[in-house]
Amino acid sequence: MAGKPTISIIVPCLNEEENLEGTIECVKEAIASSGAFSGCEVLIFNDFSTDGTGNIAEEIKKRERGIRVIHNPKNMGFGYNYTEGVRLAAKDYILMVPGDNEIPAEAIRKVMALAGAADVIIPYTANMHVRPLSRRVISRLFVLGMNTLFGLDLKYYNGTCLIKSGLLKKVPLNTWGFAYMAAILVRLLRSGASFVEVGVDISQRSKGKTKAFRLKNIVSVFSAIASLFWEVRVTARADYAVPARRIELAGEK
Repeated sequence: MAGKPTISIIVPCLNEEENLEGTIECVKEAIASSGAFSGCEVLIFNDFSTDGTGNIAEEIKKRERGIRVIHNPKNMGFGYNYTEGVRLAAKDYILMVPGDNEIPAEAIRKVMALAGAADVIIPYTANMHVRPLSRRVISRLFVLGMNTLFGLDLKYYNGTCLIKSGLLKKVPLNTWGFAYMAAILVRLLRSGASFVEVGVDISQRSKGKTKAFRLKNIVSVFSAIASLFWEVRVTARADYAVPARRIELAGEK
């Protein structure tokens, strides 16, 4: 019988000095409680923070095993950090957990526990009421738009997806903005990768503000989606003609 797989966890951070410690503790708790993996590595990306995030990351590295800290020489954004993390990742699965400590250990554990159930484990926020109404509306419109444009039926596109490294490393990772995971999911699922969706509860952000709705991020999302549509629906249409393979979980609708 094959042994348990291993996992690489990417943790991007921008001015998260009050949240990074909690994020790492949640990751450790989730790994231990899930029992799904035989080994792990954590790649912390300090995305040119102007607070004490970088120093805290280095302190964590000193006391914890399997931690690597990457200090970006300038702010690069979520998509770049994820892409670079995928390039550096050396384990069987890849998972991204933002350094804002918004995702509790139980939610991370729930995703990790499904390793092996499909090629891609896609979480969606089950308790959206903890987020502001404006963010809920924008998120819903984004999901409806993505499903319509790309012929899919997902509940969420921006979650902390667990993906097999072998598949992920073959995907074009050329979207560096906040639409990076949506682009990855479209390419993988339209290429025939199997997937399951699982509802998870998130926490209200305790410290700091989200960076998602800065003007430059909104512009990058629209640009990325337009480019993705042209690729998937026009120039490389034949490569993305395989129906998505959904695997239903008991209790998930």
